[in-house]
Amino acid sequence: MRRRRRRSRLAEQPRFLSVAEGGSRRRRRRLRLPSPAMVVALVALVLSTTGLADAARKAVVSVIAGHPVSTQPHAGGVLLLGRNRKFPASAIPTVGDAKHLDGRTAEELTGTCPADTVDVGTWCIDSAPYPLSNADAGKNNYIWASKACEAEGGWLPSASQLVGAANLIKLESTIHDSPLTATIDQDPTRGLKDEREMSSTLITTEAGSAAAGSEGVSEGATGDPRQGQPDPIPVNPNPLPESLQYVTVYDNDNNGGFAGSEPVKEPQNFRCAFNKSPGAQSEPEG
Repeated sequence: MRRRRRRSRLAEQPRFLSVAEGGSRRRRRRLRLPSPAMVVALVALVLSTTGLADAARKAVVSVIAGHPVSTQPHAGGVLLLGRNRKFPASAIPTVGDAKHLDGRTAEELTGTCPADTVDVGTWCIDSAPYPLSNADAGKNNYIWASKACEAEGGWLPSASQLVGAANLIKLESTIHDSPLTATIDQDPTRGLKDEREMSSTLITTEAGSAAAGSEGVSEGATGDPRQGQPDPIPVNPNPLPESLQYVTVYDNDNNGGFAGSEPVKEPQNFRCAFNKSPGAQSEPEG
């Protein structure tokens, strides 16, 4: 009886071991391996705790949908933005010979100041008053000056432009101003006189034709007979009225100042202003 019981116990023991082994195998089957993305994420987490967060971030994003991620453009890749949230300059293509157009540089195309002028930013102005010949002396009234500047390709500057450029050019001024910063009369044989410059700014002291001039009424002009208009009375023209005057400006110790006004028919010193032109070469004021 004892032998039979021992054998039965021995027979039962292998069954217990096989059941244990079977359960272990079933448990091993239920264990699932982590996905590649999870592995990368875990690696990134570990690296971030060791001071290599940036490397981890790059490792993660470099496998986005299998597309390469870089600050440089790649076919089918993902381009990273810069810290300014814009594409890096290295990733923006440039046109061949983009700095030139028809053989000219960007500076030549945008324009520079012509010779004997001073650059005042977006425009230019003569470095010295307009030179008058002996034959032209006394003719330089408002109309003459306007036409002279137009013939040079420029315009007669306004009072505000002259005042604004006072610290850049040598405006006409009083005999006590500095000859280093202003144009002053220094020839005692011709008399020492305070000088000023003409501007294109106009003012008037009256109304009507006396303020802005008049073309008058010509001899022989008639009214419209169909409307029963009488013939107008002839009136002499007044293209340069005494009350229509231009504002004058002087250097005023490099600050610029107003020096009264003169009738548009009176001559005065003036200078011209210009737009910048492509290919022009300005010369520094001496």
